[in-house]
Amino acid sequence: MIGMTRTLYLLCSAAPPVFDVAHVVEDAQSRGWDVCLGLTPTAAHWVAGSLDGLAALTGNPVRWQYPLPGEPDPWPPADALLFAPATFNSLNAWALGLTDRFVAGLAAEAIGRGTPTVAVPCLSPALAAHPRFELSLSVLRGAGVELLYGETAPTAPAEGTPAPAFPWGPALDAVDRATTGPTP
Repeated sequence: MIGMTRTLYLLCSAAPPVFDVAHVVEDAQSRGWDVCLGLTPTAAHWVAGSLDGLAALTGNPVRWQYPLPGEPDPWPPADALLFAPATFNSLNAWALGLTDRFVAGLAAEAIGRGTPTVAVPCLSPALAAHPRFELSLSVLRGAGVELLYGETAPTAPAEGTPAPAFPWGPALDAVDRATTGPTP
């Protein structure tokens, strides 16, 4: 990781693509990113057996809780933020500014700081049909968040059908574009 100067906050909710996070970290690192991994408490529980390995892989502590008052922030400032997979609960909390969860707080602050931010929702068709979901997407888009959903990325599968591959590559491509501008 010598020579990496760009810092990516990779935030993950508890959805099945979180189990691929080590490969995503490696892909991001191969693109020149220093990765800081933040998880929802449930996502941290799901990958609990891998937390030490993920910290070793990233070279940064894996976090799912706010530090105590007065504790220093162990992460460098973010140059970009990728929230993927982002569940129904996480997206709605973020759009509403509910920051009791560490990752929602970081994502909310990224908007306020103007940090390039990309999110990839991951939820069931039933939750995607809930009226709050479209409202939350609208709020986040209006705040400058690039959302890979619908026409820009596979949506949730129909009940009983296999899930499409989660768009990790396109998500990292979007982060790269957001921080370097369009390719000539």
